[in-house]
Amino acid sequence: MIASLIILFFIGYLCIALEHPLRIDKTAIALLLGMVMWIVYALGAEWIVPLVDSEALARFVSENPRLAGSSFAHQCLDFVLNVKIVESLGDISQTLFFLIGAMTIVELIDVHGGFTVITDHIATRNKRKLLYVICFTTFIFSAVLDNMTTTIVMILLLRKLVTEKTERWLYAGMIIIAANTGGAWSPIGDVTTIMLWVKGNVTAPALICYVLLPSLVAMLVPMLSAAKMLKGQLPPMQKESKAVSEISSRERQTIFYLGVGGLIFVPVFKTITHMPPFVGILLVLAILWVFTEIFYNGKMLDRSREHRLPKVISRIDMPSILFFLGILMAVSVLDASGILKATAQFLDEKVHNVYVIDLLLGVLSSIFDNVPLVAGVMGMYPVALPEATGYAANFVVDGTFWEFLSYCAGVGGSLLIIGSAAGVIAMGLERINFGWYFKRFTWLAFLGYLAGAVVYFLEIFFMKAPFMGF
Repeated sequence: MIASLIILFFIGYLCIALEHPLRIDKTAIALLLGMVMWIVYALGAEWIVPLVDSEALARFVSENPRLAGSSFAHQCLDFVLNVKIVESLGDISQTLFFLIGAMTIVELIDVHGGFTVITDHIATRNKRKLLYVICFTTFIFSAVLDNMTTTIVMILLLRKLVTEKTERWLYAGMIIIAANTGGAWSPIGDVTTIMLWVKGNVTAPALICYVLLPSLVAMLVPMLSAAKMLKGQLPPMQKESKAVSEISSRERQTIFYLGVGGLIFVPVFKTITHMPPFVGILLVLAILWVFTEIFYNGKMLDRSREHRLPKVISRIDMPSILFFLGILMAVSVLDASGILKATAQFLDEKVHNVYVIDLLLGVLSSIFDNVPLVAGVMGMYPVALPEATGYAANFVVDGTFWEFLSYCAGVGGSLLIIGSAAGVIAMGLERINFGWYFKRFTWLAFLGYLAGAVVYFLEIFFMKAPFMGF
C-alpha cells in the first residue's frame, strides 16, 4: 500500500507538470490525485495505521467505547475517517479560506479600477527607465497582492506601454522574475509563503528581515543585465478613456487604499491577536463588503452596472483554489502514511545540509509546481521546539531552513517559464515561447537566484551566527 501511494503521487505529479502536452487541466489531475490517494489510504488503513500511528490508534479506540467490539480493520478505518482526514481538512481549510479572501479583495480592487492609482503614474518613455519602474512596481505589488494577480495587472499595463512584440517579451520576462522575487519575502505574496506563515513555520517580521534583501538582489541582477538589451525611447502612448466610468478617481483611490491597506493589516492583526491569518483576511473582506454595500446604495446605479461583492466572488479563480485543495489533500496522505517522515530521515542522513536541500528544491520548483513541493517539505519536517540545538535548530520557527525555503521555492520558479504561476500567466497572455525564455532569461534568473542565495548566507553569518554561538 505504501508503494502504491508513492507511485500514485509521482504519476499525478508528472501529469501536472505535463499539463500542456496532455491538454488536461492540472486542477482536474490534482483533485483526482488527492481523492484517489485518500481512498487507497483508507482501504489500506489496516496495514498502514499500525506502522505509523499505533499509539494514537490505541488512544482513539480507548476513547471511543463503541469500537471495542469492532474488528481491527474497522477500528483503523474509523481512525482514518474521524481523525486523520478531519485533522488534514482543518489545516488545509485555513490556507484555502485565506486564499479565497485575498483573491476576492484583489478582484474587488481590480474590478473597480483601483490599480489605475498606480499605473496612471507611469509616464516615462525611456526604455531602460520603464524597465526599472515596471520591475520595482511588480516587486512591491507582488508582495502585497500575489505574483499571479500582479503579473496579470502588469502584463495588461505593458500592452498599453509597449507595442512591439519582441521588446514587450523582454519586459514580460522581467515581470515574471520580479513577481516571483517580490512574493518570496512577503507572508502574503505567494502561496508558498502563505502556507509557511499560516502553519507557523515563519513569522512575518523574520521573513521580511532575512528574505527581503536576497529577493531584491535576485531581481536586480537579471534586471540590470536585461536593461542592456534595451536602448532608446518608446513612441508616445495614446491616452485611453477610463474603463470604469461610473467610479470617480477619488472613489477608485478609496477602494484601492482600503483593499491594499487591509491586506497589509492582516500580518499586523495576527501579531496582535495571535488569531489564524484566515480570520484576519475574512475580517477585512467583511469590512470591504459592508463598505461596498453602503457605497452602491448611495450610487443608485442599475444593478447590472454594480460590482457588489457577490458578483465579484464569481470572478475569482476557483480552479486554482481547487488545485490547491487537491494537491494539499494528496500531500496530507503522504504525511499521514509516514512517507514524508521517512523521506526527511533519508535526507538528514545522506545530505544533512539545509542550504543544499533548499537550493535543490528551488531548482525543482522550476520544473514542478512549488505548491506541492513546499507542502511536501512541510510534512517531511515538523517545526522543532525552541530549545532545539545543532542541526535541529534549523527547523524551529523562523529557522534557517524555513526562511531559505521561502526564498528558494519562490525565486527558483523563475528559472523556467513553466516554473511559476507568474510564468504560466505571462506565457498564456503574451504567447511567449518556452525556448525563447530559456535562451534569454533562464541564465539571468539563475544568476539572480545564486546571487540572492549568497546574500542570504552572508546575512546568516553576520546577523544570526553570533547569536547561535557560531
